[in-house]
Amino acid sequence: MMEWDIVRFEQLDTYTLYAMLQLRVDVFVVEQNCPYPELDDKDLHPQTRHILLKKAGKILAYARVLAPDVSFAGSPGIGRVCVAQTARRLGLGEMLVQKAIATAKEGWPGLDIHISAQCYLQRFYESLGFVAASEAYLEDDIPHLKMILAVTQQV
Repeated sequence: MMEWDIVRFEQLDTYTLYAMLQLRVDVFVVEQNCPYPELDDKDLHPQTRHILLKKAGKILAYARVLAPDVSFAGSPGIGRVCVAQTARRLGLGEMLVQKAIATAKEGWPGLDIHISAQCYLQRFYESLGFVAASEAYLEDDIPHLKMILAVTQQV
């Protein structure tokens, strides 16, 4: 059985923190052959939410939701979206991003949600409602583009 956890940094136990960082390094550093500063202090922000999908104690998918102004001026952001290599092609990425969107909407209602998406995932994010908002740019030597999910203002 799979379970979702949405927690702040201080709620992570050491084993979960280790598994979370291991997954992020496995995906973003090892698989993508991209050395970059994984520990960027954004995990520690008091409003950051860590979204974890676990099965039998193993993390299958992870994303973090960032408060406005942590990564994007005036807007919440979603980042570090990843699925374990052994759990891909099961639709977990879509479920993960939908969970992250819901978390951002709940935390910061009415604000557009921003991401810095790897270019090869543009269609995936567009299928979830995001729209490209920049030309491609290099982030850690990988082509990215800024994408925005416009959130309807409720009156």
